[in-house]
Amino acid sequence: MMQAASLCQKHLKSLLLALLVFSAFNSCSQNIPLANAFAHNDYWHKRPLYDALDNGYTHIEADVYLRHGKLIVAHLFPLFKRHRTLERLYLDPLAACINGTNGQAPRIVYPLTLMIDIKSNAAKTYEALSVVLEKYKSILSGYEDGVFVQRQVTIVITGHKPFNILKSEQNRLAFIDEDLLKVQQDTSSTDVYRTASCRYSKLVNWNGNGAFPVPQKQRLRNYVAMAHRYGKKVRLWASPENPVVWNELLECGVDLINTDKLPELKNFLTSRVTFSANVK
Repeated sequence: MMQAASLCQKHLKSLLLALLVFSAFNSCSQNIPLANAFAHNDYWHKRPLYDALDNGYTHIEADVYLRHGKLIVAHLFPLFKRHRTLERLYLDPLAACINGTNGQAPRIVYPLTLMIDIKSNAAKTYEALSVVLEKYKSILSGYEDGVFVQRQVTIVITGHKPFNILKSEQNRLAFIDEDLLKVQQDTSSTDVYRTASCRYSKLVNWNGNGAFPVPQKQRLRNYVAMAHRYGKKVRLWASPENPVVWNELLECGVDLINTDKLPELKNFLTSRVTFSANVK
């Protein structure tokens, strides 16, 4: 009986150890940084910002309106969402994550990009945004006296873009998402632009069924090559949400896969990396 009890305890200890190892591995795997993952309209999710961070996303987008002096995160009807400010939903939690005071957040691997889609007047919204960003300067990448300075979080503006204002500033904490279709017209790199994007259907009309038409594939590759030449990451928004299309976009050099399906894209990207490693 004593021998049996001792054997049982050994098995129990082994089982507990295995569970702890699995738990630790699983916890870490949730936060593997996904360099190609872009969380579109992140605030639509149940836990804005945290759902993206839990899934390892390194690029996150939020729509912003300027209303009564506040930067409200909303796609429509910002007047009904006055408490959902950019600071409350994104900047304060990110600052707390970096300072180690955020109990809700997973481990974050930096750098992160927060893309702000301005829905209201470009100049007025950017003026208010600049004031807010100054409060978080210690964690934000900046353009400082003609030099790009990398920090934990980089702010990129899309939507209504204040091009002329940003281009005239020698010191700022924001950059611009360029129109991919105009990438050859303005060769500015990290001083103004960080990314280049356009709607998927502007370049491609393939939905993943059948073979990817060669002319469309080559056209996409050409635009990607031009953007990369000037140091800009490429994203196509409103693309079909399926692994076949995602795989072809990556094969063509597209840097960021735009999605509302956070776990699905995470699983695809992690499986793709594992497969590539096994093939090598």
